[in-house]
Amino acid sequence: MNRRLVLAVIAVGLLVTTAGCSGVFGGISDEELDRDQEYDDLRGNASDADVTIDVEGGNMLSSGEFRAVYDLDGQEELSLSRSTVFSEQALDIHSVRYWYPNGTEVTGSELDIEQSRSSTEVRVPDENGTLAFSGEAGRKTFSLPAYVEGSYEVRLPEGHRTTNFLFGDVSPNGYEREIVDDEERLYWEEVEDEISVHYYLSRDVPLFIGLIGTVALIGGVGIAYYYREVKRLRKEREEMGLNVDIDDDSNDGPPPGMG
Repeated sequence: MNRRLVLAVIAVGLLVTTAGCSGVFGGISDEELDRDQEYDDLRGNASDADVTIDVEGGNMLSSGEFRAVYDLDGQEELSLSRSTVFSEQALDIHSVRYWYPNGTEVTGSELDIEQSRSSTEVRVPDENGTLAFSGEAGRKTFSLPAYVEGSYEVRLPEGHRTTNFLFGDVSPNGYEREIVDDEERLYWEEVEDEISVHYYLSRDVPLFIGLIGTVALIGGVGIAYYYREVKRLRKEREEMGLNVDIDDDSNDGPPPGMG
């Protein structure tokens, strides 16, 4: 009886787990798809790129976020995913909006959006409209595949930079860089693979250099103090007649003062 009870509990657990996974990967809720978000600063004349992405930096407690606007040119479906070490993982998105070519706006719950383990499929009613969505970014990093062909612009958080080779990195190469109102903007004429950006807060660099200088100074002072103490102890041993070379194995008699 005990064995049958254990097997029954395991079976129920598997059913619950399977049902839970189906719920997690079965789609994105309408509340998330329709969540409030502002995209006017990235649409239309606000950018010359086909795809404009604005990155908001995170902090020690939370990750950052990105907003992306895609001017679709003959593309009715986007398959949104990110590569992990072992597999493709669906991109979690929220605040989805779509604009017809005439400017009519619809929310994400009105679109055909399906999410599985490996991808989030978005189908739009007109291939020449504009699609926008938001998602999670890293604290000081951002990466996203090129889901559509065309030019790309990435806007970093205000006061952040990528130019210091120790703290910043941008891929792929071949981009243009400009600063607009203390905001670094990166522009690619064409992107075929994935955009990856590592950035830093510009005011942190002098602080880091100052910290390194302070550590070096303290270390130098410590080394100088150590050698001064060694020299002082050696002098005291000489004055006491105890300056014996411990590496000398010869039998030339007892130390001074012991004969």
